[in-house]
Amino acid sequence: MGLRYYSAMTQVIIVGFVCFLCPGMFNALNGTGGGGQLDPTAGNNANTALYSTFVVFGILGGAIVNLCGVRWTIFGSGFTYALYSGSYIYLNHTGNSSFTIAAGAILGIGAGILWAAQGMIMVSYPREEEKGHYIAIFWVIFNLGGMLGGILPFAINYHSDSGSLADGVYIAFVILECLGAFLGLALAPPAKVTRDDGSSVVLVKYTNLGTETMEILKLFINPLMLALLPMCFTSNFFYTYQFDNINGALFNVRTRGFNNIFYWGFQMVGSYAISFLLDYSGFGRKTRGYVAFGIVLVFFNAIWGGSLALHNKYPDGLPLDNRIDFKDSSRASGPIILYIFCGVGDALYQTFAYWIIGALSNDNQLLARYIGFYKGMQSFGGAISWQLDAKNVAPKNQLVANWVLFALSVPSMLYVVWRIKEHSEDQNVRKDSDLEKYVSNVADDETSAVAN
Repeated sequence: MGLRYYSAMTQVIIVGFVCFLCPGMFNALNGTGGGGQLDPTAGNNANTALYSTFVVFGILGGAIVNLCGVRWTIFGSGFTYALYSGSYIYLNHTGNSSFTIAAGAILGIGAGILWAAQGMIMVSYPREEEKGHYIAIFWVIFNLGGMLGGILPFAINYHSDSGSLADGVYIAFVILECLGAFLGLALAPPAKVTRDDGSSVVLVKYTNLGTETMEILKLFINPLMLALLPMCFTSNFFYTYQFDNINGALFNVRTRGFNNIFYWGFQMVGSYAISFLLDYSGFGRKTRGYVAFGIVLVFFNAIWGGSLALHNKYPDGLPLDNRIDFKDSSRASGPIILYIFCGVGDALYQTFAYWIIGALSNDNQLLARYIGFYKGMQSFGGAISWQLDAKNVAPKNQLVANWVLFALSVPSMLYVVWRIKEHSEDQNVRKDSDLEKYVSNVADDETSAVAN
């Protein structure tokens, strides 16, 4: 049976391609180290500004999406990615980082809202037994963007001796990100989306500003959300070390692009592989959670052990004229393989985190808030991490901080897995009359948005 436009799977695929073109390109740009610049200071400061505003709008993002709908919020948010990529062209020609830092702050607003919408679609649209599979499908499509974004700088800078990306790379990113923004308009309103069994993905009645304000405040006294804080904080903290102190500090510019092809490419493998475990019907849901937790625990300790060994070999990075090229197999193979495994670890961690949150409820509005909280607290960690690098904190200290933070997140992550139930309780399911009211309000909002 072919895909229906209003099916849950079709909507996850569409939002996957939006993220392929917007956050996927951003990830590729960030993955080159310092936003593709020889001096990573501007990129680090822009990322600090980005994640600082992301903290606020990640938390508020669920409420904004619940009030305004998914199409127009994703459409507007997509252009903030294009603005950020375009700001590096200005930086290339002027050396002035103020525009890039401001664009980073604006991107934090858009990204917070976009990821809340994306997360709500990804974890609330599928049935309980399909959530791992849907997360993996999204993650595969999304990381195709990172792969493409790695191919662009690799190809365009293949014969370049410069330490920074050429304007053509940034222009390509801007074009693709604008396409992603327009693709957001192809999403269907949640009220019209149904699963393959005929059930609606909408479980709650129409919301309002007062309700959303109170529900956002309640997140900060919710025991499960508080228990997830260390996991949220840690989940993007490691990007700075991996992008700047492994890929950015050890490899020349074309190899940084080459590495990102595989960093993001193997994320697809990692996410898809663990999805089979997360949806395996032969084990109870809590048992699957324990096994996945064990995999993440072992994998991340191995990654940080390997990173420590690599740091001890190159404690100060490498000078520009002696950085590793992918053709230099005697020096390149070990660091490249480690960097690829860092990508696999990221996919395992993020897929597991989304699955945990998705296992807490099937309520799309509640999950939008949960995902917003996750992304907001994640960005809080990211803002601190990028600023540590901008302030030239020693790479070894950053590595140790990453390892310690992961260790601190382990007990509370295990606690939340222990609290997972075999089936989520949808206590906010409403009567048909409430659903009709929701559909009516969504229709009015859509009409109003088009008219304006």
